[in-house]
Amino acid sequence: IMYVKVFKQSHVTLMKTICFFRHICSLNYVKMEDGESQLLSDEGQTPEPLLGSLDIFIFSLIAGLLIYWFLFRKKTEPVLDFKTFPTSFIEKMKKTNRNVVVFYGSQTGTAEEFANRLVKDAHRYGMKGMAADPEEYDMSELSRLKEIPNSMAVFCMATYGEGDPTDNAQEFYDWMQGTDDDLEGVNFAVFGLGNKTYEHFNATGKYTDKRLAELGGKRVFDLGLGDDDSNLEEDFISWKEQFWPAVCEFFGVEATGEDSSIRQFELVVHNDINMNQVYTGEMGRLKSFQTQKPPFDSKNPFLAPVSVNRKLNKGGNRHLMHIELDIMDSKIRYDAGDHVAVYPINDAVVVNRIGERLGVDLDTAISLRNLDEESNKKHPFPCPTTYRTALSHYLDINNKPRKNVLYDLAQYASDPQEQENMRKMASASPEGKALYQSWVLDSERNILAILEDLPSLNPPIDHLCELLPRLQARYYSIASSSKVHPNSIHICAVVIEYTTETGRVYKGVATNWLKNKEVTENGHKHTVPMYVRRSQFRLPFKPSNPVIMIGPGTGIAPFMGFIQERAWQKEQGKDVGETILYFGCRHKNEDFLYQQELEEFERAGVLTQLNVAFSRDQEHKIYVQHLLKKNKEQLWKLIHSNNAHIYVCGDARNMARDVHTAFYEIAEEVGGLTHTQAVDYFKKLMTKGRYSQDVWS
Repeated sequence: IMYVKVFKQSHVTLMKTICFFRHICSLNYVKMEDGESQLLSDEGQTPEPLLGSLDIFIFSLIAGLLIYWFLFRKKTEPVLDFKTFPTSFIEKMKKTNRNVVVFYGSQTGTAEEFANRLVKDAHRYGMKGMAADPEEYDMSELSRLKEIPNSMAVFCMATYGEGDPTDNAQEFYDWMQGTDDDLEGVNFAVFGLGNKTYEHFNATGKYTDKRLAELGGKRVFDLGLGDDDSNLEEDFISWKEQFWPAVCEFFGVEATGEDSSIRQFELVVHNDINMNQVYTGEMGRLKSFQTQKPPFDSKNPFLAPVSVNRKLNKGGNRHLMHIELDIMDSKIRYDAGDHVAVYPINDAVVVNRIGERLGVDLDTAISLRNLDEESNKKHPFPCPTTYRTALSHYLDINNKPRKNVLYDLAQYASDPQEQENMRKMASASPEGKALYQSWVLDSERNILAILEDLPSLNPPIDHLCELLPRLQARYYSIASSSKVHPNSIHICAVVIEYTTETGRVYKGVATNWLKNKEVTENGHKHTVPMYVRRSQFRLPFKPSNPVIMIGPGTGIAPFMGFIQERAWQKEQGKDVGETILYFGCRHKNEDFLYQQELEEFERAGVLTQLNVAFSRDQEHKIYVQHLLKKNKEQLWKLIHSNNAHIYVCGDARNMARDVHTAFYEIAEEVGGLTHTQAVDYFKKLMTKGRYSQDVWS
């Protein structure tokens, strides 16, 4: 039908076009005395045949263009949208006889892990639960939850960035903001995951709890607030130990006494599988590393060749590095201020030692299959795969295990004392908390160290793989501008390596892995699975606005991109405002990162001011906040009168707070504001997007 319509339309257009051309060609231009042309028709001339040579020429020309258009032009490839329609969690709960749903808003996997733990706990109270990603379900059905007797929705909601919901909870968050649904009869509870070093601590969890109550929902238990700056898991355990008794009282149920340490996945060993069907580290599509297809994202990372890997510092016992990833032909686009996500691989030495300690063949092809056939999560990681691949690419074996891992593994310790200690550490008792803090956290024991220091502990490796959390991507602030480097993304990072209390050497997974991606002379280039995550950390829309950048250490990364972009803007002839950098490092002769480049930018007039605090080159330490106070009159004028934008990047726990305080004091001392007014003043700047932070703890 479509082609018939197109043909008919083309036929009408063709005839009109022929008539138009015939009319034009039947006119003569007569030169007038004033030099202008005037159109005169050839009226009175001998009539031409219906189809003259001119008509045939025009017809042939247009026919040829049409044939080219339909047959030979390059057709745009159709874009396939694989996004599925959201399913009904209500119907799924009814079908599988469940009365508890635990939704999670998770960016790094912790909220998802907590949700699964609550689902396992529900079995102890005769309730049947399911963990659910709000992105996969129609959350507007929440009001229907009351159709299920004795039902409850629990929300484990992490806060990401500057008070934002996680990516998978964004649509649910938007729905809460816009809906006026009546949630009367819907029972709920919320546990928030946040970090007190950030300005908007647990904003998403707080909003979810408040909004659900406003819509008429019945709060079963008080909002829980976990603080990752302290001990997030301890906060969660303390909350849920009070939460479940409140649930029992609310619904009139009692604990069944069943052990919540039940398996969620079963082991399937593949003895005769074609190895082309086995995952080797891919995040989504099988063989996606062999046949790369855009667009590239968290489920489909791009294998970027490492084109540059150089040490930045000239001395000292640390290793700071500048790495460049080649994104030519990837169609990846980025802006200065964005983040690059990198998928690291665990240390092969540690992986092998785990295999040796447990006495298993790491190259065995396996699948872990969910015992709950109705679950959307069929496997804990891409399957089928091998133990080696799982421990190398998919599982976090370097961090300190959470308490639930110790609890579930304790049953495999044959020594009664070791088993008792493991269960004690997993408990909420004061003695257990203290033991876990000293033996696991303070001593920084990872799963290998625990296996080595508890000789009687011999868990099945498949259960260990089920319990360990997923290895997460690492995010780095991009240290380049796409205006200057459209085909590469730059990373600035410090290699993490130190000795723990037990005498073991702790090595950061990603930074040590990146450090070893050396560029060789034989032409072979190491690759890094990566994708770009968009950020709100942006230069002002108007280049004429002044910018004040504060970034000590590797916090300078995004500002290298900003400065490159300001230089490019000047080259384009744009009016570029003052560009001021406050950088800090330990020693001028050791770790003054990008010294040559920064001094060249200053000589060229791109950097209006380069202020560097060398903290340990004198008896008393000098930090960036001290230099800010030193230039307080100039800074206040730029901020208050000249519409300057402030950017802070680096450590959230100390540096960002100290910089905050310095700006408050400047507003008080120079601007004449009270402390309360100063705090309010800079909060308004944040709201307006004139005070931006890219910080981590």
